[in-house]
Amino acid sequence: MTPRVLLPGLLALAILLALTLGALAVVAARGVEAGAITLPDWRALSFTLRQAFLSAALSVLLAVPLARALARRRFRGRDLLTTLLGAPFLLPVIVAILGVIAVWGRSGWASDALLALGLPRLDIYGMPGVLIAHVFFNLPLAARLILQGFSDLPPERWRVAAQLGAEGWSLFRLVEWPAIRASAPGAFALVFLVCATSFAVALALGGGPRATTLELAIYEAASYEFDLGRAAKLAGLQFAVCALAALLAFAAAAPVAASPGALTLVERWDGRGRGARAMDGAVIALVCLFLGLPMLAVVLRGVGGLDDLGPQVWAATGRSLIVAAVAVAATLALSLALAALIVALQTRGSRTAARLADLAGLLPIAASPFVVGIAFIIVLRPVADPFALALPLTAIVNAAMATPFALRILIPAIRLAHDEHGRLADSLGLRGATRLRVLYWPRVRAPLGFAAGLSGALAIGDLGVIALFSTPNEPTLPLLMHLLAGSRQVEAAHGAALVLIALSFGVFWLFDRLGRGREGA
Repeated sequence: MTPRVLLPGLLALAILLALTLGALAVVAARGVEAGAITLPDWRALSFTLRQAFLSAALSVLLAVPLARALARRRFRGRDLLTTLLGAPFLLPVIVAILGVIAVWGRSGWASDALLALGLPRLDIYGMPGVLIAHVFFNLPLAARLILQGFSDLPPERWRVAAQLGAEGWSLFRLVEWPAIRASAPGAFALVFLVCATSFAVALALGGGPRATTLELAIYEAASYEFDLGRAAKLAGLQFAVCALAALLAFAAAAPVAASPGALTLVERWDGRGRGARAMDGAVIALVCLFLGLPMLAVVLRGVGGLDDLGPQVWAATGRSLIVAAVAVAATLALSLALAALIVALQTRGSRTAARLADLAGLLPIAASPFVVGIAFIIVLRPVADPFALALPLTAIVNAAMATPFALRILIPAIRLAHDEHGRLADSLGLRGATRLRVLYWPRVRAPLGFAAGLSGALAIGDLGVIALFSTPNEPTLPLLMHLLAGSRQVEAAHGAALVLIALSFGVFWLFDRLGRGREGA
């Protein structure tokens, strides 16, 4: 392994370890004696586990029929619909919350319909609102993962099932269940991890102390009480919960058998009856309504609120773009260096070291960004004002949180480039910039653009650590939206939400198109 791969990879690994385990150690060392777990701590842990488990279970259970319907139906617009399933994941959390309230809140469309029928209005604050918002975000993600599981099934299985005349329950048990069995635990674990570290959803829809997640409790302990010991204790609990969930999912998942057959789309013969077609159509239509109505509500109300926007919105937009630009650059630097190291370890037979490096790259998913932010304050305060560095520090934390997703995108592309043409490049003596340009760039360019777009969109829409650093006078766009909504300037908040949607999807589209080059033109 050359120093050009080893040294940047080890540096990226050290940075991620410092931003996760190191930050936790810094906060714990400076905190007062944390003591035993108190009743509020147990309540936060209990609510976190319950809402994360229910959110993950509902998302996966609803995703199975959706993925099955999309897998066995061919209709005009299917590819577009499958692509749009990724939209809620890119949608800023605070924007989606406004949409959920507009549809399901006490003054929302659903409550108005119930009132017209003589029924009481809905009260979504607390567990119901948290579950609705989390399922809104994660149902599409779970469906995409399970749909990929169906796509990864060897074509030979379908051919054998067709020759045996398998239908109904037999087909599900012999062919479809192995795909679900392989993909659903991973989808459940990912959704559980996302929901277990939820902050903005619990902040906006929790409705009180009894609906406090660990992440929200960490923020309160760090920001309002500055009780570093309790913040570190809660962060340790959250880290343990997320690590245990990942290990259980890994143990429960079953791999799909490899096949030497061609990876072609399988024309399915099942589900051609009228009842099956109606059922699949109903599932797809209901999911589209569930996902589309909140986004439509935000757009409709946002158009009306554009006139209420002041100059503070455009200043906040500029701050959000600065955060996104720094986050994208840092994410790509960390993920490229670490992905190259992991692939190099894999190809040289160091599987244990590669797995450890890969695991370290996933640590930010289980880490609390607020603990990382507090660690920055502790370390920087003797030499600088950390609040004056709010934007770059927020960008660095966002980059660390986006690195696990970028790794999952880049590692397969780098590995594929090496497996296909690595030996040829070695025989030709390609090294340095020439090797990068000829061997890796054609394979990595599109995934790199996708990873950059994803990182930028997530950073622009983040309402997390910026709430710890920023002042109300200099907020980013998501924080400004939260402040506007909290001060009952609802129309202005919806107008800012429309700007934030355009900004997030615009940044994602720009980087993704740059990555695809002429193919995206």
